[in-house]
Amino acid sequence: EMLRSLGLPVHDADAVVHALLAKGGKAVGPVEKAFPGVITDGAVDRKALGAKVFGNRTELKRLENILHPLVRKAERDFLVQCRQERHDVVVLDIPLLFETGGEKRCDGVVVVTAPQFLQTQRVLKRPGMTLERFRQILKSQMPDAEKRRRADWVVDTGLGRRPTLAALAKVVRELKSDRFNRSR
Repeated sequence: EMLRSLGLPVHDADAVVHALLAKGGKAVGPVEKAFPGVITDGAVDRKALGAKVFGNRTELKRLENILHPLVRKAERDFLVQCRQERHDVVVLDIPLLFETGGEKRCDGVVVVTAPQFLQTQRVLKRPGMTLERFRQILKSQMPDAEKRRRADWVVDTGLGRRPTLAALAKVVRELKSDRFNRSR
């Protein structure tokens, strides 16, 4: 949202997944076929689906094989639209960017981070989240230190909204600068 407030178009991969799994979403049929019994009122019941794929690499891979092509198509459509609208900088908000090799599709990578205790507090406020589930999620992700090492920019969100917005604004200025564009 902060990047949107700075005037950048943002492709939110998580939001795309939610839409794909919602009533009328393009993934509802294929997910029901692959994981019978996970549809409620025409939408994928994320809890029921999670029970089938959480901690099971084979089933998770099967779900990813359904979702990832659809998310990538939405991303490509977003980029085509942004080119047509002549945006000079766009954002691809991709939670597992490095884990999926998505950084290869980007000119620069910004990693937003927070101290572990704060990250844990924030995540545990989400509906249905437990400490055990959070630990399992972290196991599937690259360690934060490695993400920071690979990033072109690191933005610490642990100091609050105002410093975070200021740091993001600085990144956006750099991205729009001739210096950045000439170095790519």
